Amino acid sequence: MQAIAIDRFGGREELHVAELPEPLLPPDAVLIETRAAGVNPVDYKIRQGALAGRFPCFFPLVPGWDVAGVVREVGPAVRGIAPGDELIAYCRKDFIQEGTYAELVSVRANQTTAKPRSLSFAEAAALPLAGLTAYQAIYDALELKPGETILIQRAAGGVGSFAVQLARLLGAHAIATASAANHEYLRELGAVECIDYREQDVVEAVRAEHPDGIDAVFDLLGGEGLARSGELLRPGGRLVSAIEPPDRRRLAERDVEGLYMFVLPDGDELRVLAGLAETGELRMNLTETLPLQEAARAHERLEDGHVRGKLALSVS
Repeated sequence: MQAIAIDRFGGREELHVAELPEPLLPPDAVLIETRAAGVNPVDYKIRQGALAGRFPCFFPLVPGWDVAGVVREVGPAVRGIAPGDELIAYCRKDFIQEGTYAELVSVRANQTTAKPRSLSFAEAAALPLAGLTAYQAIYDALELKPGETILIQRAAGGVGSFAVQLARLLGAHAIATASAANHEYLRELGAVECIDYREQDVVEAVRAEHPDGIDAVFDLLGGEGLARSGELLRPGGRLVSAIEPPDRRRLAERDVEGLYMFVLPDGDELRVLAGLAETGELRMNLTETLPLQEAARAHERLEDGHVRGKLALSVS
């Protein structure tokens, strides 16, 4: 099969077209003919070797954890899925090598769900990782409730765009940080307040409108933005970061809970997201679809740090 792979960690120039063996099909898995692969910031971090201390990595290494495609074959223990079915999945395994920038992907059946019929393959491939990250932050980690106020840092990206929408669907009050050019877009998604992080001090801006503090922060920024987020929370507030572990001791001194999350594959939660996408309640924000062979260009765009929504790769 054809895939985009790297033979060592490094820059975008390491990405190249490779002919690789077809992936094995475990008994509880499905073999998917890839139609589109989502592109996420974690993909270029994997390429750079940033996760090598957390996961076993093997070369040649194919990046990518999002897939939308058509089932070619099912393992003998799989029920309810048949060849020809259109599926999406977040394809993270316990090692990094067999990614989704490839013509064929093997993934456990319980990590998949049916592709929303109203979405193209490229749109559907934009959903799994980013959608699940937002869902697990909002519902599982923060346990956000209707009427609560949440700050979503870096809200115009793939995960942030979904988080704003999920907060709106839940009946929460979403404050979004983004450049001014993205404020109208975020208000369309459901943000009630928008803060231009380039022109305003985020902590001062939030405190001016919410002097008693807010209920929750979803950090997609890390660094100083994460370090200062505790200043925004009322006693008993919650903070979760998908970027780096917060200083839990420092937060505890303010009577604030701090959590770090790393998104988990979950077919049931993905099914909920797919249902929301099918009915139009969850908007897919696909900025651009590039051919598989232009994966390096997709990485370049993500590394620039200003992509609105998601990118995808088309696999013929």
